[in-house]
Amino acid sequence: MHAHILQHVPYEGPGSIGAWLTAGGWQVTRTAFFESDSLPEPAHLDLLVILGGPMSVNDEAAHAWLAAEKRFVAEAIGLGKAVLGICLGAQLIAAALGARVAPNGQKEIGWFPVRSVDTAPAGGWRLPDTLDVFHWHGETFDLPPGAVRLAESDACRNQAFRLGRRVVGLQFHLETTPAGLEDMLANGRGELIPGRYVQHEAEIRAGAPTRFAVMNRQMDTLLQDLTGGA
Repeated sequence: MHAHILQHVPYEGPGSIGAWLTAGGWQVTRTAFFESDSLPEPAHLDLLVILGGPMSVNDEAAHAWLAAEKRFVAEAIGLGKAVLGICLGAQLIAAALGARVAPNGQKEIGWFPVRSVDTAPAGGWRLPDTLDVFHWHGETFDLPPGAVRLAESDACRNQAFRLGRRVVGLQFHLETTPAGLEDMLANGRGELIPGRYVQHEAEIRAGAPTRFAVMNRQMDTLLQDLTGGA
């Protein structure tokens, strides 16, 4: 089984997803857009994972590879591949399928709960009614055509969606590990301007220790469901 990871900045890696893929014996390849914009043939993939990043999907003038990435994502979805997008990755899925991505009413950075919504389909992976998760985003997405909304938070209505059985977008970070959190803080602390949904660095660290394992188990369950137990 072949998984390909689209990574946009060095400090937002696959986190717990990498451990799950290794444990499952997956062949893992990667496009690191900060090094090269070379993309594989999507027909050869079984799973595409699209990670986060500080840029906007609308920043094609500054990041020319975004246009090709959106086409690649749309092609993988069209071929029926399992596709998981996280934060920017979810926004890229939405944009690739023609949905609007724009600034959210407020930034959401830190530990805040998301709620499963009534429209989430029965069967398959589903979030608990409420789950504390890690957020780091200033934009949001409209639902792509045919997608079903899975979750919301007080700060952001569209926190997760599913398109059929094979495509999931998450605005939040279930994959975050202690090392990954430190990388994001080291590279993004300039964004921690106090606000209703922006926590201080000390508050983010204080809220972290008991939450990683719960989030990572949810990510494992989602990957198992999305790939059919491969």
